Amino acid sequence: MVEYKELFVGTSSQKKVVTRDEWVKKLSDVKIDKNDLNKLIMNYFVIEGYKDAAETFSQECGLSPSIDVDSIQDRMNIRNAIQNGNVEEAIERVNDLNPEILDTNPKLYFHLQQQRLIEYIREGKIAEALEFAQDELAPRGEENPEFLEELERTMALLAFDDTNVSPVGDLLHPSQRQRTASELNAAILTSQSQEKDPKLPNMLKMLVWAQDELEEKILFPKLKNLITAELVESNNTTVNSESNFLST
Repeated sequence: MVEYKELFVGTSSQKKVVTRDEWVKKLSDVKIDKNDLNKLIMNYFVIEGYKDAAETFSQECGLSPSIDVDSIQDRMNIRNAIQNGNVEEAIERVNDLNPEILDTNPKLYFHLQQQRLIEYIREGKIAEALEFAQDELAPRGEENPEFLEELERTMALLAFDDTNVSPVGDLLHPSQRQRTASELNAAILTSQSQEKDPKLPNMLKMLVWAQDELEEKILFPKLKNLITAELVESNNTTVNSESNFLST
């Protein structure tokens, strides 16, 4: 056991170590076209439905949104309705925009109705929740095992007076509304022959993956926090974020 441990430690210590100064220099040598960054940011604003931000950013950088801003406002109104718990309003707005979106997407329609059920439960309207589940969701659950499982999980909210100790309490968290809103937003974009996913989050995922892969071979200051853009060395010593290329 001792010999194995020494062998393991010895192998690990053979990794090449890139110092802070070396790594910061490598980052500073990377040249990124500002126009490409602007397009990346605009892409995020447009797809996520941030109309005001897209218009302001367009004025600042001289880059026009890729789609009509009025359509961004429509999606933003629908997203806001769901995030405020007004699912019926969101459904009406979607049908006014394009009724085929829900007619051709049974999974999305079920999730919207599931969100309506969650809102009934949130408001303590138990009788309405039970009736709605029986009339609107149960028939769809009988036709689809996946829907039935989601319905059963939602109905389990009724078994706990304190949602903080409920194993399904996450359904009442704002993130649940966000997931439903994002799913609907993506469907609207698809119906308009637009990209449904912003590029920025995927690029950040690729960054995290690339760092993990590189760490298998060398020790270097990693970007640990994507919000603060701080680099942390392998010995957990924080590198000044002002030197980070992401903070410039």
